[in-house]
Amino acid sequence: MALRLIIGGLLTVAALAIAGRRVWWLTRLVRSGQPQHGRTGDLTARLRTQAVEVLGQRRLLRWSGPGLAHLLTFWGFLILGATIVEAYGALFDRRFHIPLIGRWRMLGLTEDFFAVAVLGALVAFAYWRIRQAPKRGRRDSRFYGSHTGPAWGILWMIFGVVATLLLYRGAQINTGVFPFGRSRLPFASYLVATALHPLGESANEAIETIFVLGQIGVILAFLIIVVHSKHLHIGLAPINVTTKRLPKALGPLLPMESRGEPINFENPKDDDVFGRGKIEDFTWKGYLDLATCTECGRCQSQCPAWNTGKPLSPKLVIMNLRNHLFAKAPYLLGDLEPPAEGTVQVHGEDPTRHHAVPESGYERVVGSTPAQASRPLVGTLEQGGVIDPDVLWSCTTCGACVEQCPVDIEHVDHIMDMRRFQVLVESSFPSEAGVMLRNLENKGNPWGMNATAREEWTQGLDFDVRRIEPGATIPADVEYLFWVGCAGALEDRSKKVTRAVAELLHTADVSFAILGRHESCTGDPARRLGNEFVFQMLGQANVEVLNSVGAKKIVATCPHCFNTLANEYPQLGGDYQVVHHTQLLAMLVETGKLVPVQPVDQKVTYHDPCYLGRHNEVYTAPRDVLSAVPGLRSQEMHRCKERGFCCGAGGARMWMEEKIGKRINVARTEEALGLDPDVISTACPYCMVMLSDAVVAKQQEGAARDDVTVLDVAQILQRSLAAPSPAPSAPQG
Repeated sequence: MALRLIIGGLLTVAALAIAGRRVWWLTRLVRSGQPQHGRTGDLTARLRTQAVEVLGQRRLLRWSGPGLAHLLTFWGFLILGATIVEAYGALFDRRFHIPLIGRWRMLGLTEDFFAVAVLGALVAFAYWRIRQAPKRGRRDSRFYGSHTGPAWGILWMIFGVVATLLLYRGAQINTGVFPFGRSRLPFASYLVATALHPLGESANEAIETIFVLGQIGVILAFLIIVVHSKHLHIGLAPINVTTKRLPKALGPLLPMESRGEPINFENPKDDDVFGRGKIEDFTWKGYLDLATCTECGRCQSQCPAWNTGKPLSPKLVIMNLRNHLFAKAPYLLGDLEPPAEGTVQVHGEDPTRHHAVPESGYERVVGSTPAQASRPLVGTLEQGGVIDPDVLWSCTTCGACVEQCPVDIEHVDHIMDMRRFQVLVESSFPSEAGVMLRNLENKGNPWGMNATAREEWTQGLDFDVRRIEPGATIPADVEYLFWVGCAGALEDRSKKVTRAVAELLHTADVSFAILGRHESCTGDPARRLGNEFVFQMLGQANVEVLNSVGAKKIVATCPHCFNTLANEYPQLGGDYQVVHHTQLLAMLVETGKLVPVQPVDQKVTYHDPCYLGRHNEVYTAPRDVLSAVPGLRSQEMHRCKERGFCCGAGGARMWMEEKIGKRINVARTEEALGLDPDVISTACPYCMVMLSDAVVAKQQEGAARDDVTVLDVAQILQRSLAAPSPAPSAPQG
């Protein structure tokens, strides 16, 4: 008895010392990040998030099979925590039981149930890892680029925890020291006891001692491995989830800060840091994100860029940043003196320490060398960059990675912060986007058209559209300011949508007015490109106009305008009640102000715009409008709603050439055409352009019917309200 107490005690002290040293190192590293505020407020909401996402495993359960297996494993470890207490108690007293509940047989049953459930989950995990092995699926595997060897090691460690548990419990039954007596309710332990019984009592006593120590040894080894591997998420995920952005990690981009303080763009400080140019520019929350990554690949599997052959994998971005952070940590923490600038070649003396991930554009440079400390955060592989420029500029900011991440990593924020540095400090971005920026600065729209063209869409309407001039205020009888947007006013396909919305509002007797030539781009394309200066310029000018006219309620047809007006202009002093046109139309249909009567005998599939769906969770309203149209037959694409696939235009990609891999809009259109629809519907001018272009390309290839059209939800509703054209009269004979 004394011997196993001594052995167990020594193992525990040694393991806690090793793990504790690592935990202290990680704590120092995370705390060394730049300040970031607003991550601990609203305790009630954060506790609710813990309950839903950590205890309830909500995001993991979206992947029903793996999610259920992970849920059983997670709760298995919580419940089996009681068995760890029992194992340590057995070091001191073979007949130990947990006070009060330790002899309750239902506890024994629960422990055995979860032990078996965890074993079943391990079988499922092994099956999925074999089926989706990177060597088999290459880029199609969500584990591509992950550390698969350690993952298998963890599965074996978990198996070891459960196996040693059942073996010592079975021996305890045979030696009469089992806390739950000879009850058969702990069924798994009883089955093991039955198998061990023929060995005799002395053998069972030895088995009990060996596997009590084995249980403790495996758990302690597991602890050490966890704090030194990607399985850090076991401890860090609850913290990362607790400190996530509320109410969600999508919608607005965070305002730019330097050392925890907002940047005054009208009078910036000399030492302000614009974006992230070095790993030490990241905040403590950014460091926590990097350390929490589970390498599960759910973000990678949903990323439109990765799925179309581009080098961007959100998972590999986070992994590369994390690897660089950990390798550079001795310099960040002051344990090593950083090399003098310009004295170290990034590809230094030992090129074998550079490990490329095939076909991905990523390279892992390992070791805390001077070369590691001097690596550029963004640069080509030849330059030793942590993140390749093609990776950075492939992002559409669709948010699929953030939506799918089970531990609430904010990939888009980190990508955008690196873009900001590249644009504002390095002046390095795709050349074709420069034309868009100049047009925004000079003309207030991405196409460089004159402001007077913003009112041309009103020509030919059979009613007058009211205009609000700056300096005047919106009359009391005007309910909505109609924010038309650049595309809605200037792009031919989108102008048809604008007219349809205006006519529907007029039919429903909803009073509205426009700013016309005094409207300017919201700045969304500039901000998503990374040019915060241009966004601030345009945004502040727009907020000044909107506030001067007394704007309260705004309706917008463009989800990018909608998102900026509703979620980002409050950062500039503009607080408005903003609705998307599909939300307003759905309300008008529901209240009977718009009554679809004319059947539309067509098959439609609806494409969720990212900035309407994932970024703002507007999924129901467009579908409610479509479902109200008589005769219309709707069918969902496989990837829809939260798992919808981007059109490829977000993140300022609308104004950048897609030179690598397959075009994202073509991939999405092929998915829609696979349902053989008559109409592909959407609710975004960017999506209209991208899907229309892809449909035309497919029609020219003969891969799509000539009568397939791309229409906004409003255009379909308008068709159902219009009276049928009279049939031509027969010629008189």
